[in-house]
Amino acid sequence: MYNPDDIYNYLLERVGETHLRQRLTIQVDHAGEVLGRGRTLMHIENAEWLMVFIYYSLKLTGLFNYGRRNMLDIRCIENQAPIPGLPQAFDGYTLLHLSDLHLDIDPELTDAIIRRLQGVNYDLCVVTGDFRASSSGGYNLALEYAAELVRHLKPPVYAVLGNHDFIEFVPPLEDAGYTFLLNETVAIERDGAYLYLSGVDDPHFYETDNLQRTRASIPAGATSILLAHSPELYRHAAAAGYDFMLSGHTHAGQFCLPGRIALQTNAKVPRRMAYGAWRYNAMQGYTSAGTGSCGVPARFFCPPEFTLHRLRAV
Repeated sequence: MYNPDDIYNYLLERVGETHLRQRLTIQVDHAGEVLGRGRTLMHIENAEWLMVFIYYSLKLTGLFNYGRRNMLDIRCIENQAPIPGLPQAFDGYTLLHLSDLHLDIDPELTDAIIRRLQGVNYDLCVVTGDFRASSSGGYNLALEYAAELVRHLKPPVYAVLGNHDFIEFVPPLEDAGYTFLLNETVAIERDGAYLYLSGVDDPHFYETDNLQRTRASIPAGATSILLAHSPELYRHAAAAGYDFMLSGHTHAGQFCLPGRIALQTNAKVPRRMAYGAWRYNAMQGYTSAGTGSCGVPARFFCPPEFTLHRLRAV
């Protein structure tokens, strides 16, 4: 059990008073809002009545079990990422990218992810947010599943918070084995060469991202990668000089028409940035379809994934 005062004091020292007050105030007052603040007008993931309606509609039509099987059928996607100026020591360096885990949405999901990752080779694991299914209410089960998952991942595992996550998750999940980047940057060393990995707090609902802070410790001309829960930060990230941006949040639609045509993506970005590899000016990006599922434990024409990003020196 974590003492609330200890958590508050730890986070206060870690992120500063302004960031912490903003996060905590919105969590208490606005975390369940369907309409209002954030980068999009509507936050469909907060509409619990809609999720209940979809769930029972799938049950009545006999589609639920099919959709749930799809949700547990996690695919491995490989993405080649040629980065100009990448140190030769990092040529072939592989990032395992998990996103939108929503681990407590189904009791079999965590084990399904662990099984699917067996035998997968990678150099570093990153998680781009959303550990729990709901955006409000209890979260202890999600933290338990997250702690079980990280025991099967090669350390260190770097993560950022999503719009479903509370900032109070950080101390227990860091004790479990995750390392959170809260508008922070770390240097990754390999054979005497470095690349810089940054992570920002949720830019979608809480809007607590701070690129000025993350860029402050990156030397001029150094290769840099940004973790951000939502791709909605793409303009600012490119302008700040990042080479590669990894995101999630959109689930690539989750419920799609045949041909992977998304009905909605819940992100204020061009459609081409809502799933897969993309480019904006000099910056490359990748938006994951998500490893878990949101709202309803089902997917249609939009399989879940983990992604292996292989960096290439060019």
